[in-house]
Amino acid sequence: MQINPKNSQPSITLTCNSSALLFTITNQFNYPTNSPPTAAAEMESIAVLMMCPMNNYLEHELDKRFKLFRYWTQPHQREFLSQHAESIRAVVGNAAAGADADLIDALPKLEIVSSFSVGLDKIDLIKCKEKGIRVTNTPDVLTDDVANLAIGLMLSVLRRICECDKYVRKGAWKFGDFKLTTRFSGKTVGIIGLGRIGLAIAKRAEGFDCPISYYSRSEKPNTNYKYHGSVTELASNCDILVVACALTPETTHIVNREVIDALGPKGVLINIGRGPHVDEPELVSALLEGRLGGAGLDVFEKEPEVPGELFGLDNVVLLPHVGSGTVETRKDMADVVLGNLEAHFANKALLTPVV
Repeated sequence: MQINPKNSQPSITLTCNSSALLFTITNQFNYPTNSPPTAAAEMESIAVLMMCPMNNYLEHELDKRFKLFRYWTQPHQREFLSQHAESIRAVVGNAAAGADADLIDALPKLEIVSSFSVGLDKIDLIKCKEKGIRVTNTPDVLTDDVANLAIGLMLSVLRRICECDKYVRKGAWKFGDFKLTTRFSGKTVGIIGLGRIGLAIAKRAEGFDCPISYYSRSEKPNTNYKYHGSVTELASNCDILVVACALTPETTHIVNREVIDALGPKGVLINIGRGPHVDEPELVSALLEGRLGGAGLDVFEKEPEVPGELFGLDNVVLLPHVGSGTVETRKDMADVVLGNLEAHFANKALLTPVV
């Protein structure tokens, strides 16, 4: 007897005889199926080097699916690399620790570097290309959270939200109202780097009736945002300057004294990119001297070290590099890392290839 349900169900073949009743389910509609046990067993023998603690879920899943080595727990790291050089086939890094030339040279069997981050500045991409090592990152899944945080920093700096919170907590409200702050709506927002995150910030800022301008290596098609040919020109023509570009040798200290002075004593700098994008000593000087109106910073040049001079400034909001730091996004990022590793070792297309 054959039962052929409608298209929403797989076909079922029922065979009956005197000794057994057999049910055979045929997947005619491409429903997802688990990998064969042999494939899973092979994966478990693959050595993966995790560079530093970054996410408990990711670490647990790597340990479950692969043969995981935790690099940060090794007291003698050079000896460890020598001992396991012939077995480690994958490296998992993040914005703090990736795969530099020395690490890559120490691992002759390395096939893939999967970054738990969208940034690639901790990975020697040239060396990876030379050796045929694949590189992946986690774009898209963190775009919304980082863009949302950028808007939050703008509001926090202009409306002095952190200072207001302190004002209430210390009981000062009983003795008078808080000082007036500055409106965000209608401010001109200039964005350095109109990639995925930069574009997401622009769209959100438009919701506050903010005119948008930008700088990038070339003018972007299919956008009505005003393009400026230099960062200094952009800073001269905006109220809020947002750093949202990738960190490269060319963009290191892309925000320098000239740019800060162009932004001016009423301008606000927002950095959700990387700390080295900004010349930090020049930023500190400008804030202390009143040459810059304020700053919202999620990243710093020598994390986790933060210039102590910033701690006493009420026009500065400081965050501990939490742009993508939500439970939901970090889970999604971890799944992208895991998916890339499993795709690579199953000889399938990578989810987010860079190299």
